[in-house]
Amino acid sequence: MNRTAVLTQGSIPQQLIWLTLPLICGNILQQLYNTVDAFIIGRFLGSTAFGAVGVAGTVMNLFIFILSGCCTGIAVLFAQCYGSRDLAAFRREGFQALVFGLSVTVVLGLGGLTLLEPLLALIQTPENIEHLVTEYLTVIFLGLPVTFLYNLGSAALRAAGNTLAALFPLMAATALNVGLDILFVGGFSMGIAGAAVATVLAQGFAALLALGYLRWRMPQLLFGREDLHLDWDMLRRTASFGLVSALQQSAVYIGKLLVQGAVNSMGNEAINAYTAATRIEGFANSFGDSGAEAVSVFVAQNTGAGEKKRVKRGFFTGMALMIALGLTMSLIMFVGARASLTLMLGESGLDALEGGMAYLRLIALVYVMCFIGSAYVGLYRGIGWVSVPVIGSSLQITIRVILAYALADSWGVAGVALATGIGWSAIITYQTVLYRVKRPLP
Repeated sequence: MNRTAVLTQGSIPQQLIWLTLPLICGNILQQLYNTVDAFIIGRFLGSTAFGAVGVAGTVMNLFIFILSGCCTGIAVLFAQCYGSRDLAAFRREGFQALVFGLSVTVVLGLGGLTLLEPLLALIQTPENIEHLVTEYLTVIFLGLPVTFLYNLGSAALRAAGNTLAALFPLMAATALNVGLDILFVGGFSMGIAGAAVATVLAQGFAALLALGYLRWRMPQLLFGREDLHLDWDMLRRTASFGLVSALQQSAVYIGKLLVQGAVNSMGNEAINAYTAATRIEGFANSFGDSGAEAVSVFVAQNTGAGEKKRVKRGFFTGMALMIALGLTMSLIMFVGARASLTLMLGESGLDALEGGMAYLRLIALVYVMCFIGSAYVGLYRGIGWVSVPVIGSSLQITIRVILAYALADSWGVAGVALATGIGWSAIITYQTVLYRVKRPLP
């Protein structure tokens, strides 16, 4: 796409596809951060460290997705400003978002460092990996500010319809992350902390590239001296959208954190199976998350422009694309379960293969429901009903956690997959009933 893309006119399917493709690549690259860490650590440090980075990744994602959730809510405000062609408001929003986001980041980082020990105890982290998890996460928490800055710059680019520009910094950072992982873990023998340092440095590099691109090619979107003042009404709206969107993201990952506790209680073999399977599932889910973000940006720009008919048509087009993607991902996961898990686990972890296959193949049977739910999330977030995804996610997670613990003893890791599918069916029911009753679109 061009440097910026006005989505209030033109072919809706083409626009949604061009929005989604770079987002898919970006989300897959985000998955690579954790996956590369796990893969390299497993090869150099063994199965115990592999399980540790799996547990650490679950905790890390809770904090990172709170920040990315804040930026997702802020992106809706950016997109509405951009759709109405009010670039002065866009710039003012950028400063309020920076103040709000950095404040949240400091609180998260200090909270993570302070509460790490009880948090690991809460999820029943095995004693033999607890020190490794602590070592990894301490570095990650100290690096959270650069993670926020990248996500804020990326949110501004996505809101302007330039999802491709948000992709390139991440591509460069992912390549850097791989190289630094090998250097720090394999070459310098820095252990699991080396992988965490590599992740933070690579994320900082992505932040510099994203903000540098905005300064170079899209300076009209960056705030200047005249914008450096607090607008309390705008700041409250920014905090509302950011925190509610963060709550939705964190609800999902708090649930995953609690589910990790159920998995941890089953021992190291189950932890390795779940770690490998969910890394692979994460790649598939990248497509759903990307579709939700594309629908959200499209809907938000057209909502800001008052184009209600395009909002409706965009949502239904997006839903059709999401169902097609969901069915495709389901087939790939089911057929490729053994090969992908063997690659992920390596020779030292093949004792976890059967559990991982049971999880992947069961989740593949119901995975399209995740994509349908994501299309609804894009709609509700884009029109400003940001509380709806929070309620839906809370419902889904509550059901998922309860059933995961109930089914873990008899079904093992596959019980976690079954619990997840039942949770997805609940959220779709809620979203569909709300759509029929409230009728948000004309």
